[in-house]
Amino acid sequence: MTATRILNGLERSTATGPEADQVARLGFLEWAFGLEGEATPAEARAALESPEAQRPASAAACAFVTFLHQASQPMTRGFRRRRRRAVH
Repeated sequence: MTATRILNGLERSTATGPEADQVARLGFLEWAFGLEGEATPAEARAALESPEAQRPASAAACAFVTFLHQASQPMTRGFRRRRRRAVH
């Protein structure tokens, strides 16, 4: 399902607070797993360019757009700290 269709559905939601986040999370997962390829930061950025994502009104739609923003950021590699060897 496209982000536009999901956003249109979420705009009809009256959910607020944690319930809105939960509904948005389900919508985000539906979007991510419904893509033909992988859910990449580029796909999330493309979804954010839709007119519906520009001015979400409902709490659930706002939360969905927040998830898209988070997904649009590239993953960074973590770093390992080196342990100092004990000097005997």
